Amino acid sequence: MAGGAPVPIPVPESHETILSVADLEKAASKKLGKTAGEFYNSGSTDQITIRENSTAFSKYRLRPRVLVDVSGVDTSTEVFGRKISFPLSVSPAGLQAMASPEGELATSRACAKQGVNMGISSYSNYSIEAVRSAGLSAGPMSHAIQLYTMKNRALQEHIIKNAEAAGCSAILLTADSPVLGFRYNEWRNDFRTPEGLDFPILEQTSEDIRRQTHDGVFLGFNDDSHSWDREIPRLRSLTKMEIWIKGVLTAEDTELAIRHGCDGIIVSNHGGRQLDGVLATLDALPECVEAAQGRIRIHVDGGFRSGTDIFKALALGAECCWVGRPAIWGLAYDGEAGVRLMLETMHSEFRRCMQLTGCKTVKNITKASLARYNGDGVLKRL
Repeated sequence: MAGGAPVPIPVPESHETILSVADLEKAASKKLGKTAGEFYNSGSTDQITIRENSTAFSKYRLRPRVLVDVSGVDTSTEVFGRKISFPLSVSPAGLQAMASPEGELATSRACAKQGVNMGISSYSNYSIEAVRSAGLSAGPMSHAIQLYTMKNRALQEHIIKNAEAAGCSAILLTADSPVLGFRYNEWRNDFRTPEGLDFPILEQTSEDIRRQTHDGVFLGFNDDSHSWDREIPRLRSLTKMEIWIKGVLTAEDTELAIRHGCDGIIVSNHGGRQLDGVLATLDALPECVEAAQGRIRIHVDGGFRSGTDIFKALALGAECCWVGRPAIWGLAYDGEAGVRLMLETMHSEFRRCMQLTGCKTVKNITKASLARYNGDGVLKRL
């Protein structure tokens, strides 16, 4: 070509270069059907909260420090009594076998190989024992069991005992779901769990499940009469696992979690799938951290799409972050290898962000690393 410009080389249409979680989402969308894609990716009603979970990160700017020796940067931290490679874990997300046949088994192996923890959903398509075994076959790791407040108290106790016997480290009590949020797409699509997929933890077969909508299945087992005073003491009487409250968005509930002796909270709005219009989790995080004053451990989920997002949450006081949809996209894209790709991508971005901001360890990440625009439009250090 004139001027010595490079000659374009045709790239096969099937070739995809995945450099970010956004790339992974795009690639996964080609493999997920409309109904499955909308089930995983949509939030409730007007989709306000699901959008703001991700856009909230753009309110903050990084304040890098220079001429710092970051050649030996250490991204590791400790969660559930064990060291993990970086402050990220995979959230309990149900119906993973709808994205890839091995579902939670593949996710568990990927987490173990990448040195992070995993939450097991009550809606897992594989048993607690199978998910634990799959992970441990690939390396040491910790699992937490996600739990709802159930009408069938005997079954709930059975799940807790099974999880503890299998070696789970913690219960993640989902506290924001006395009922399901109104998810328009599930009703419009008459969403039902695909044929052949069971919920073994809930002791429900495919035939049982498909007789009802997803909303109907949930209403049948979940107890909307739950309360702090009833649930937490009961869990304490049944297990020595750590008890974490998932779904906290306010200082008041942070204080109640402390008062009831919980081990930690996950600042979460259920990925925007419950009450639409609530705070984005990154916006709720500072309030919860301030209320806690170091008396309880604080994790956060919702909208994390890069290692820089993780950095910002840690600077605001979180100990660890959790991701759900990115793991699903990894599964849909390439099973276990896809989940590993997602984790590797976020880990690499997080390490690079630490190095470029002059943070040698996770403990170096503080509010001083961030600035935010105030009401007058002035960018100020936190």
